[in-house]
Amino acid sequence: MNNFQIETAQNVNIIQNVAGIGDRILAYLIDSLIMIAYVIIIVLVMSIGDVNDDLNFIIAMTFGLPLFLYHLLWEMFWNGRSPGKAVMKLRVVKLDGSRPAFSNYLIRWLLRIIDISLTSGALALVTVLLNGKGQRLGDLAATTTVISEKMSVNFRQTILVDIPLDYHPKYPQVTVFTDLEMQTIKNMFIQAKINGNHNVILKLSARVSKVMEITFEETPILFIDRVIKDYNFYTQNN
Repeated sequence: MNNFQIETAQNVNIIQNVAGIGDRILAYLIDSLIMIAYVIIIVLVMSIGDVNDDLNFIIAMTFGLPLFLYHLLWEMFWNGRSPGKAVMKLRVVKLDGSRPAFSNYLIRWLLRIIDISLTSGALALVTVLLNGKGQRLGDLAATTTVISEKMSVNFRQTILVDIPLDYHPKYPQVTVFTDLEMQTIKNMFIQAKINGNHNVILKLSARVSKVMEITFEETPILFIDRVIKDYNFYTQNN
C-alpha cells in the first residue's frame, strides 16, 4: 500500500502511512478471535446456571450488545484502535491526520454492515485496493482512513538528505549544530509533518532560527527543510 500526501489549508504537506491490506486482515482476524472467545465464555456461563428462557434472552441481549458494538466502542474510546489494530500498530484517523469525532466513527461503523458483514469483506478489500488511500466505503463516507504506526529505520531517519549537484546553501550558520542535534531536528520535523502537527513545526523553526541568530523569510516548513539541506551540504563538503 502506497503512502499519500495531502496539503492542509496552512500549506503544510502531511504524509499518511497507509496500513497494508495484510495488516488490516490480520487485525480483523485477531478481533474476530477475541469476539469468538467472548461468545464462548458467555455461552458457558449461561449453560452453568439453571435459568428460564426469558432470563436467558435478557442475558444474551445484555452481553450481546458489547459484541454488536465491538468496533465502534473500541475505536471511539481507544483513539481509533481495537485490540487487533493495536497489535498490528494500526489506527483510524481522519484524512488530515487528526482524531476522528464520534460521528466519523459512527458512520464507518454503520457502513461496516455493507463493507464487511454482507460481503464477507470482499467489497472492503476491492475498495481499499482501488482507492489508494486505504479507505473502504465506510472510510470514504466518514473521511477517515487506517494508518500504520510501525516505525522502520530508513534513509529519511538518518541525518542524510539528497542534495542536487548544483545546490546553493543559504544559511552557513547551520554549522552551529552537531550531528546529533541536526538528527533530532530532522526527526521532529518529519514526525510533525506525518502527524500534521503544525504547532511543532512553528516552534521548531522559531527555536532553530534563534540558535542560528537569524530571521528567516520563507515559511517555517520550507525554512527547516532548507536548514537540513544546508547542514548536509556544509558537513558533506568539509
